[in-house]
Amino acid sequence: MLALVLDTSTPAVTAAVVDVTPDGFAVLAERRTVDGRAHGELMAPMVEQALGEAGATVRDLAAVVAGTGPGPFTGLRVGLVTAAAIGQTRGIPTYGVCSLDAIGGVPGEITLTATDARRREIYWAVYDKDGARIDGPHVDQPAKVAELARDATVAVGDGALRYADQLGLDVRDEPRYPVVAAFAREAAARVRANAPSEVLTPLYLRRPDAVAAGGRKPVLQ
Repeated sequence: MLALVLDTSTPAVTAAVVDVTPDGFAVLAERRTVDGRAHGELMAPMVEQALGEAGATVRDLAAVVAGTGPGPFTGLRVGLVTAAAIGQTRGIPTYGVCSLDAIGGVPGEITLTATDARRREIYWAVYDKDGARIDGPHVDQPAKVAELARDATVAVGDGALRYADQLGLDVRDEPRYPVVAAFAREAAARVRANAPSEVLTPLYLRRPDAVAAGGRKPVLQ
């Protein structure tokens, strides 16, 4: 069963095709470009390229798996809207995976996983030694995260690398961004069971920068 994996929660725009089998999965094709300002321009061509490399078309897909964030508003919605549109057009289910879970933790360590939230903040979660999420996701300033995640012994993710000096942890270089195989692992059981389609709810964790204009104020009092 072929599934399309999409993620735009970080500057790494990702599109991939995975084959979910009764006892596992295989990544057939993957495209990734790190560009935090071009999610919209990159997504559609990368989907086409990944499908082409896998020797498939959208008609061959059995499901779409999308990273739900947390992530900045503008970039994150590109992947979710694309996933929802393909799912609705083809009549196939869509499944969401927390993008921090697709980075996960370091085996045998309590891990702080963090991505860049801009505004000098990070999106973060904590994972136990077996890789299960035990706290988060949240968004906070790095110094506050250092206090809240005291049990963590190592850190991963782009946000951890950016603010390593404030976190005071052993920060690993990889994984820096969400991993396709981790998305597949998190969603494989749902794909195999042809589980009902899920509403792809984005994890923004805070209000967008843009706000609706208020009413006009009189010039003269």
